[in-house]
Amino acid sequence: MSRARVAAIALLAATASSCSSSFGMPSGASEQGQDIFNLWQVFFWAAIVVAAVVYGLLGWSLLRYRRRRAEPDALGRQFREHIPLEIVYTAIPVVIVIGLFAASISTGDTVGDVTPNPDVVLHAEAFSWGWRFSFPNEGVIVLSDPSGEGVPGPVVKLPVGETVRVELTSNDVIHAFWVPEFLFKRDAIPGRTNIFDVTPTTPGTYHGVCSEYCGLNHAYMTFTVEVVPAQEFRSWLTQQPSESTA
Repeated sequence: MSRARVAAIALLAATASSCSSSFGMPSGASEQGQDIFNLWQVFFWAAIVVAAVVYGLLGWSLLRYRRRRAEPDALGRQFREHIPLEIVYTAIPVVIVIGLFAASISTGDTVGDVTPNPDVVLHAEAFSWGWRFSFPNEGVIVLSDPSGEGVPGPVVKLPVGETVRVELTSNDVIHAFWVPEFLFKRDAIPGRTNIFDVTPTTPGTYHGVCSEYCGLNHAYMTFTVEVVPAQEFRSWLTQQPSESTA
């Protein structure tokens, strides 16, 4: 396959992905993930506008000032400075950066905000190499089996549309709680409790992993989150072993 054809295919693929409303990124299966997705869209649109201006000016310059033997002044009028133009092309990027920074801070505050009255409290304790999930208000615990190739991680159900307070910690080394479809990741640090809220919005089954390299069986330190209706979630809780019997 020729280089020109490869380049054309790559350009077509990039264009197709950018034309989708999600710009190649999942929209998030939680309220917090949707906030992050909205910020991603703002950044992507800003990048598209900047790219359009830059490539548009490059294209115009290439066409307007291409070499012409019959026109000795084809390069246009030369000048050393243009203060108003310089101010404009300096100020515009500064304004864009300030706007994106402000949007990032606002989204970070929104995503990191915790409600005083969560619907569900989930304690997540990471260890090498597994998870100990518990619902302290209900006295329920979900524990990993010994990790290894082919051993499935624990399954935790969460109610759709309800705010889940996650209290995340580790009892040995640094791990991380990551559900890719939630667009949400937090570190589990020994001696500290990382508290955050997750509000699932879309029923389904989501794969979770430890995304901080933590040793030999790191790749097998997985878990599954099933987002279900609230009634099914509470029915599931009644079928789980209590902390006193675990």
